[in-house]
Amino acid sequence: MMNSKEFMNTISGLAQGCVETGKIDAELYTRYDVQRGLRDKNGNGVLAGLTKVSKIESSKVVDGVKQPCDGRLFYRGYDIHDLVGGVVREKRYGFEEVAYLLLFSKLPDDKELAEFKGLLSYCRKLPTNFVRDVVMKAPSKDIMNSLSRCILTLASYDPKASDISVDNVLRQCLMITSVMPMLAVYSYHAFNHYERDESMYIHRPDPKLSTAENLLRLLRPDKKYSEVEAHVLDMALVLHMEHGGGNNSTFTTHVVTSSGTDTYAAVASALSSLKGPKHGGANIKVVEMMNDLRKHVKNLKDQDEVEDYLKKLLHKEAFDKKGLIYGMGHAVYSKSDPRAEVFKGFVKQLSQEKHRESDFELYSMIEVLAPKVIAEERKIYKGVSANVDFYSGFVYSMLDIPIELFTPIFAIARIVGWSAHRIEELINVDKIIRPAYMSVMEEAEYVPLENR
Repeated sequence: MMNSKEFMNTISGLAQGCVETGKIDAELYTRYDVQRGLRDKNGNGVLAGLTKVSKIESSKVVDGVKQPCDGRLFYRGYDIHDLVGGVVREKRYGFEEVAYLLLFSKLPDDKELAEFKGLLSYCRKLPTNFVRDVVMKAPSKDIMNSLSRCILTLASYDPKASDISVDNVLRQCLMITSVMPMLAVYSYHAFNHYERDESMYIHRPDPKLSTAENLLRLLRPDKKYSEVEAHVLDMALVLHMEHGGGNNSTFTTHVVTSSGTDTYAAVASALSSLKGPKHGGANIKVVEMMNDLRKHVKNLKDQDEVEDYLKKLLHKEAFDKKGLIYGMGHAVYSKSDPRAEVFKGFVKQLSQEKHRESDFELYSMIEVLAPKVIAEERKIYKGVSANVDFYSGFVYSMLDIPIELFTPIFAIARIVGWSAHRIEELINVDKIIRPAYMSVMEEAEYVPLENR
């Protein structure tokens, strides 16, 4: 029997062998015109499907020439600025209304919205002893993994788990959308109690409250929150709810749905995709980067000092030495991310209530400086601007939301988009998604064991 040290040494040796034999010459991707990451050298995505759920606009054709433009985002044909503006003017919560729009392709009237809220409220409950038997067992710091485990376990309580008829899938999607905040917050409290020895709170949701209000109610020991806090969180959920069919987690939803799998497996797959730091975990990296900046920049109001730090980030001399300024740039947008533009106004409002105006000024300074520094230091094919992740982590920190819940909150919002895309895939496509990979291996002659 080998000991643990011998085991790890063996694994390390085998892994090194994987690296040496698994490397593919980068030139071959060019030779065979393989679009790495399903994006061409100009950053344009490979067309893999059609959707009526949402649209991203980042460029326009002027006199036959494609040119970058201010980013725009549409949900079912409606500009995100107009959707948010309507909610703000009428001082309402928007998550439920926009969820209805994404799922049913129309804005609800008063009666339809009330009925939809009633459906979500009806679904906002977990099976008997589920929190005790599932959520509290084997708590993890990685709440996204806990969420996936909970979602997959819910399938065991559903007698029609494998039924992929549209009416059954819609029922499942509404149920998962309703309980996702509960699963995320309860999983965090279980981790905080068992792993950190802190008090644990399991509050029940209030059927009269919105999704954003209930999320804060479930999270906080005293269940209290301000109106500004709830409205800002509501806007965060609306802005993260959907973002075209090509983002990694939504494309994952399409891929696994095309295989005929059940809703619980599809959602768990999407969660696994979202949790990566290149996708839903990006706002955590922004917060960590900003904390590192505060440690190494003496005068946070000095633009030259801040700019020097940003250059060190690009030169791989600061923070995680990855050469990235987190929260800057986007795979699609160039001149601006409309979600970041909309969000910034709410961020300023919340920073004033929380007396963190100086932090907001620092973020605003970096939003201006970073694109300039990147343009000077890097050859880029399109413009760079702040994306929604740049501000979302700051907002969550002002809301006293623990960092372990940053990505789960993204999931609480994005489950609506995933649901709309899953239903769209089931309605329109009957082929399994199976892209092609070109083999570049060399054939070999089999050698008997005694001769190797």
